[in-house]
Formats: sequence, C-alpha cells, structure tokens
Amino acid sequence: MTGDGDLSWLREDYRSGGLDEADLAVDPYEQFGRWFDDAVTAAVPEPNAMVLATAGSDGRPSARTVLLKGVDQRGFSFFTNYDSQKARALAANPACALVLLWKPLARQVCVAGRAERLGDEESSAYFSSRPRGSRLGAWASPQSQVLPDRATLERRLEEVERTYGEEDDIPRPPHWGGFLVVPDSIEFWQGRTNRLHDRLRYRRDVTGAWVVERLAP
Repeated sequence: MTGDGDLSWLREDYRSGGLDEADLAVDPYEQFGRWFDDAVTAAVPEPNAMVLATAGSDGRPSARTVLLKGVDQRGFSFFTNYDSQKARALAANPACALVLLWKPLARQVCVAGRAERLGDEESSAYFSSRPRGSRLGAWASPQSQVLPDRATLERRLEEVERTYGEEDDIPRPPHWGGFLVVPDSIEFWQGRTNRLHDRLRYRRDVTGAWVVERLAP
C-alpha cells in the first residue's frame, strides 16, 4: 500500500470471453455447475469459498466467507454453529446473499434468497463425513463468543479430546448443522473490457419460473 493509502492506481481490464444469453443453460443450477466445473479445471483455489451476507433484526449487515457444501434444485447449502453470529442473524432475518468469486476467470456468481435450516438427517450425514479434528472442533468452539485468550480454546479442545478418547464415532452437536439458501435470483457476472461487464440474472417470476434478464454493468 502506498504511504497515503491511495489505491486508485490498482485496476485490471478484463479481457476474457463474454457471456451471451444464447450460451446460458435453461436452468440456473446447470449453468452454475458449468461455471463451477470451469473453476475446478482452472485450479481456482477453494472454488467453493463464498461470501455470505446477512442482516440481523436490527438491520445491521455483516459478511463472512463460508464454504459451499452442496448445490441441488433446492438451493445452496453450507454448515455452521447455530449459535454463531451468522446463524443468529439468519434466525432473526432469513434474507441473505451469497457471492462466489473466481478471479482467474473474471467471473462471479451472486445469489439472493432466504435461508432455512437443513434437516437433522442431512446435517448429521455431512457432519460424519468431516475430518475427526473438525468434528472435535465443532464441540470445542463456542463460535462468535468472546474468548479471553487462545489458551481457553485449546483447553476446551483438550477437554473434548479426553471425552471421546480414541473414539471415532463423534456425534453431531445439537448446536451445529446446515442451512439451505433458497434463491430468488442467481446472477452470473463475466468481466469484460472497459468495465462493460456481462451480467445475466435468472429471477423467479410470479409463477415460480426462471426468467433471464441482462443487467447494465
């Protein structure tokens, strides 16, 4: 960073291919799958990393990066501690937004919709697939709560490790599980030169069908 904090000199002109209506899949989830596969093929780091934006009952917004763990015709799913800031915000106001950025491809996907909890069976199935250390960590961390120091968290982990010993069958904590973001709109953004980007948005109409709209960049 320059000494005066001026970042106006940072810019990039995107010269990748465009995004035309004729190239879109009829279904937004199929289109998402195409772009996600492109990101994986291009070795984009953590292609399932996404920013989740929420607003609590007071309307104050917050955002953080979470990992997308599933996509199907219902929507986009991720998992978290239900006592965390994000989960408490979603309980008070389920309206939310997701952004996945694949910078090497000059692409991003913006999702807007509402979040709902996944069922216990689905949450437990995913929890059991996690590495053992992550399962222990879910029990140890009082996510989003203030801690006096790092040592407190490490002591909590040691207590959990003593509780389960060498046992691998670690149950899902009752305060931990998944959310499904059911979208109202899914926008596909392709960077273009001169900031004249392509923005094509799938939006639900009054009948529940998807309609495609081009947005000005």
